[in-house]
Amino acid sequence: MSDTINLSIRMDRELKEQAENLFSELGMNMTTALNVFVRQSVRQGKIPFEISLAKPNAVTISALEEIADMRAGRIPKQSATVADFAKEMGVTE
Repeated sequence: MSDTINLSIRMDRELKEQAENLFSELGMNMTTALNVFVRQSVRQGKIPFEISLAKPNAVTISALEEIADMRAGRIPKQSATVADFAKEMGVTE
């Protein structure tokens, strides 16, 4: 192995503890995990995972669009409860 150096990084204490617990469960320490990350980055020529802003999934997007359509009057509003639905349909108990 080539010469090694010490590297100091700043990290939130709680995050470090969570990471150490995870890496321990995976059978490695923080140093090994960071080396795996850096080796994969160099090997792939990029960050080895997607970094993006949080985006809603397809189900959430569909629900948001449905709400917008209801508010705009393009589709009828849904009943909040089964009892409300029955009342709107004229069903009596």
